[in-house]
Amino acid sequence: MAKPILSLRNVSKAFGGLKAVNQVSFEVSAGEIVGLIGPNGAGKTTVFNLISGYDPPTEGNISFNGREIGGRKPFELAAMGIGRTFQIVKPFAGLSVLDNVTVASYLRYPAQRDARRKAREVLEFIGMGDRADMPAAGLTLAGRKRLEIGKALALEPKLILLDEVVAGLNPTEADQTVQLILSIRDSGVTTLIVEHIMRVIMGISHRVVVLNYGSLITQGAPEEVARDPQVIEAYLGESK
Repeated sequence: MAKPILSLRNVSKAFGGLKAVNQVSFEVSAGEIVGLIGPNGAGKTTVFNLISGYDPPTEGNISFNGREIGGRKPFELAAMGIGRTFQIVKPFAGLSVLDNVTVASYLRYPAQRDARRKAREVLEFIGMGDRADMPAAGLTLAGRKRLEIGKALALEPKLILLDEVVAGLNPTEADQTVQLILSIRDSGVTTLIVEHIMRVIMGISHRVVVLNYGSLITQGAPEEVARDPQVIEAYLGESK
């Protein structure tokens, strides 16, 4: 296994008396796609928030490229190389598709000309170059989710956190998004992905990490995880 780019060690997050994440430990190695799965309320989005700086951990250590990052602000972590999408996509509806991505690209390219050039490169990469000038408000759900990925990529991340970017898409749109995720991996960006669509997670992940009630119940290769009785009971056995 390659050197870990992300490491969580005994990480917990409490909101009052509720422990949303409880002593979770796992690693993501450079170049991997790692799936993070579990039933609703398992703590997946809280883990994303801890990694990306939206919540500080109550306990434990989170390191990125060997540096402790627990409690750092989102803008600091973006500058360090962590990008993320959000489950509920909220583009800047009054701006064009290009301007949405340009806003993110200013992190690396302070000059407007350079930022817009980078934004156009990202739009071509995600297959939205022909929609650069349209209002973001006019995009379909699939378009908004793809734009969300584009905004994260414009930060030039080393690690990208994808939060349910396939959910709600039809089969064709889902397959296109899977191909985009694989292209992101091939470009050298490490990926941690939360997704409920099991054929997606099991089809693209090198490893899968499973949470239930805030605790890690297992992790390993997709085929191993799919056979785990705890996973079958907690997640895979649920009716879809």
